[in-house]
Parts: sequence; structure tokens; C-alpha cells
Amino acid sequence: MDTLFNTKFEGEPATHTQPGVQLRSNTYDLQESNVGLKLTIVSTVGFGDQINKEDSYKPIVEFIDAQFEAYLQEELKIRRVLHTYHDSRIHACLYFIAPTGHSLKSLDLVTMKKLDSKVNIIPIIAKSDAISKSELTKFKIKITSELVSNGVQIYQFPTDDESVAEINGTMNAHLPFAVIGSTEELKIGNKMMKARQYPWGTVQVENEAHCDFVKLREMLIRVNMEDLREQTHTRHYELYRRCKLEEMGFKDTDPDSKPFSLQETYEAKRNEFLGELQKKEEEMRQMFVQRVKEKEAELKEAEKELHEKFDRLKKLHQDEKKKLEDKKKSLDDEVNAFKQRKTAAELLQSQGSQAGGSQTLKRDKEKKNFF
Repeated sequence: MDTLFNTKFEGEPATHTQPGVQLRSNTYDLQESNVGLKLTIVSTVGFGDQINKEDSYKPIVEFIDAQFEAYLQEELKIRRVLHTYHDSRIHACLYFIAPTGHSLKSLDLVTMKKLDSKVNIIPIIAKSDAISKSELTKFKIKITSELVSNGVQIYQFPTDDESVAEINGTMNAHLPFAVIGSTEELKIGNKMMKARQYPWGTVQVENEAHCDFVKLREMLIRVNMEDLREQTHTRHYELYRRCKLEEMGFKDTDPDSKPFSLQETYEAKRNEFLGELQKKEEEMRQMFVQRVKEKEAELKEAEKELHEKFDRLKKLHQDEKKKLEDKKKSLDDEVNAFKQRKTAAELLQSQGSQAGGSQTLKRDKEKKNFF
């Protein structure tokens, strides 16, 4: 991009360890002579770096649709300011293809197939100095054949305008463009030119015998820039707008092929929406009532279990209390019986002691009389 617009775009290089595909958008105001250009470059950071590449195209499609949606919302406003609105729609997709010399990757075919109805795709063979001229020619033929056989619609330079029909027709035959990029300038002859220096020679970026960079710049910036914008608006955006409005229920004609009234369509959609809203409210109310009933049943069941547990504990307490009372009574009876036995034993002992004393006195008296 630096080589294409002959400037230095600020930006940090991205690593190839991203967990997913991220789109990085940067807008620049370029000035050349008295011509100004507001350029937005969107990089697909991490594209193709994951092990599972199945959904790699989805963030790109979502980003393009988001720009279409923003433009549609601006277009549907009552007070539109489209003449000052910054159009962020993607007008061209430079799809870089690895210079393998064999065939397109399945990821490339799937992604371009998903994008061809949303953006103008211009396929480009990157680092084309990595393969020989003969291999490059065969590779171009192979890519074109695979795109056609898989039904991928790439952007074709328009040939309906006589002023550019000849050059555009010639350039269409050169697709996909094989390009080389370099911001380094080397002295070749008496001129400073952008080139890449190798041990075996020098590859000039702007030499059409070396690569198609000049062709790409001519077609993209100088000849077909307005057509790219027009194609985006009349083809890709219109398709998105039509599908979106049909999804919302708007149509050009009714089943009787009569023109649709916007007011009638709005009222019908409003009534339909209100009906669905009431239906949803009723469903939510029924669901709420059902949940309240279920909660009440759960609480009643819990209350019943608590009462049953209380009754069990109360009965258990009463049984334990009765056992303790019975045991206490039994102990009291034993204590009373023991006291009675003790009293009887003490009485017998006392009586025995008195009887023994009387016998001793009687023997003492008898002894005295005897003497």
C-alpha cells in the first residue's frame, strides 16, 4: 500500500500469532497537487494464521455488512446528510494470493465466494518475483480456471465506456495481477527507482516487464476508481439494502402486482409487531404465573416437611421425657426402698444393742449375789 500510493502509512506490523481474525481500519487524507483523497485501508490481521480456518471469513463479512448497515441507517433518516457523510463502505478488496505456483487454497476459494456479492474483488499474486515467468503464466491460468469453475465473481474492469473499453479489456486479460512492492529506491541508470535488490539482480517495481504493479495502479486509481464506487453502490449495497428491507417486510408490489403503500406496509408491520409483543407479554405472564404456582407448591411442600419434622421431633422429645420420668420414678422407688431397709436395719441393730445390754446387767447382778 505504501508503494501503491507513494506514501508512508503509519501502522504497527501485526504478528502471526493472533487467536482470530481482526480487522484494523485506518483513514488517511492524501493530497497530490490539488487533488485530495480520503482513503480508508482495512487490514485483515491474522487471516489464515489459525489451525482451524473454517470461520476465518466471517469477521470480514460482518465488517462489510456493518458498513452497509451504517450507510442504510443514514439513508433512512428523516434528515439525511449524505453529502457530508463519511462513506465507510468497502469499494475494493485486494485479495493477495500466495505465489505457490500450484493452485488456490480452499480458504481462498471459500472466502472469495463469500465476498464476491459484497465487495469488488481484485485478485493479486503477491511477491510474484518468487516464481519464474513461465510458472507465473501457468499460475495465472490455473487461478482463473479455478475461480470460474467455483463460480467466484471477481471484479471485471468495465468495457461499456468507449474511452476506456480498450485498455480495460486488455487489463481484464492480465488478471490476476502479479505484483511486487518496495519502498526502497535504487539508482538504475540515471534514475532513482523503486526496486528490490537481490544477489542475482534487481527487480523494478514500476517495470511492466518485471511485474504488473503499474497495471494495478493504473486500473485501481487512475482509470476505474469511480466505477469501483459506483459498483459498490449500485450492485453490492443495493443487494444488501434489498435483502434487508425484504427481511423487514417491505416489498415493491403486493401479491396482486400492485404498488405497495409505504404507510400501509408500516401500519401492517406495526400491527404485526404489536401483536407479537402482546403475544410475548401473554407468554411471559403465563410463564410468570406458572413459576409463581410452582414456587408456592415448593414452599407448601417445604412447610409440610417442616411441620412433619417438628412433629417428629416433638414426639421424640415427649418419648425421651417420658423415659426420663419413668427412670426418675424408678430411681426414687429404689431410693425409698433403700431408706426403708436402712431404717429397719438401724432399728434392729438398736434393739439388738439394748437386749445385749440387759443381759450383761443381769449377769453382773447374779455375780454380785453369788459373792
